[in-house]
Amino acid sequence: MKPVVTVTNLFPEKALEKLSPHCDLRTNQTDHSPSASDLEKIAAESVVMITYLSDRIGSGIIDKGPNLKLIANYGAGFNNIDVDYAANHGIWVTNTPGVLHETTADLTWAMLLGAARNIVPAERYTRDNRFKGWSAKMYLGGDVYGKTLGVIGCGEIGSAVARRASGFNMKVLYCNRNRMAAEKEKSLNAQFTTLEDLLRQSDFVTVHAPLTEQTKYMIGKAQLLMMKPTAYFIHTARGKVVDDAALVEVLKEGKIAGAALDVYENEPALTEGMTELENLMLLPHIGSASFETRDRMADLLVDNVIDVLGGKTPPCLVPGWGK
Repeated sequence: MKPVVTVTNLFPEKALEKLSPHCDLRTNQTDHSPSASDLEKIAAESVVMITYLSDRIGSGIIDKGPNLKLIANYGAGFNNIDVDYAANHGIWVTNTPGVLHETTADLTWAMLLGAARNIVPAERYTRDNRFKGWSAKMYLGGDVYGKTLGVIGCGEIGSAVARRASGFNMKVLYCNRNRMAAEKEKSLNAQFTTLEDLLRQSDFVTVHAPLTEQTKYMIGKAQLLMMKPTAYFIHTARGKVVDDAALVEVLKEGKIAGAALDVYENEPALTEGMTELENLMLLPHIGSASFETRDRMADLLVDNVIDVLGGKTPPCLVPGWGK
């Protein structure tokens, strides 16, 4: 009897074909996230669960899986899984690092440029047939070229974002738990600084920090008020790194020029007041959403699953597993 591998949501067909010969493959190709009771049933039946950030895999679900060997998350994040509990029960937890940073960096820049130049409200204005001719003050925004970019969290994604800044002749500031090697700083033309100095000096602030106990709500009202009134705030990391209510308040009061979000504090729920703000761009968590990247993520995930089914240690164990 082949081991049961269950995919909880839509998954690329090519990757499913690669995985299928190695297991009894069960899929949910409906794009509807399973309920908690569905996840319990999946855990009870499976040797491997292929999960998504929308799947909350806590101790109660893990306890339902007597044969569970691997929880493979389809994404770079893994804060939806109780990793310590899984590790204590001998269950591997993997993610898909190293294959989505360039795509997420592309989106970050699309958001940065879109926020600075009012792309979304201007497009909506034109689509609604309200454009009646050129006007000197219509949808004025901020320049990007020659400004200062502040990168909070300069790992793979943050570094990819910083690297793109050279094309806009920008000064780059970054803050990180650990300072980068001098060689890497030089290659990115990036200067290490404190969070406070970064917020006070930057014209564009972009967040790429992982969600940990140390980074949870690291950006609140006090931090946002350190920013220039002409500055823009971009967030593509993890929702709970930022206090969304504080951001809404600061935007309403015009304390900063604008913001763009791809992730949310209580995702998928939006904080009250967000949809009313013209100076806030809202995207549905599409940081890695390119055909090529999602295929690379799926292929990497499947390699990890095949390794586990073959009795090997998966190469993409999440940071901190078993520590």
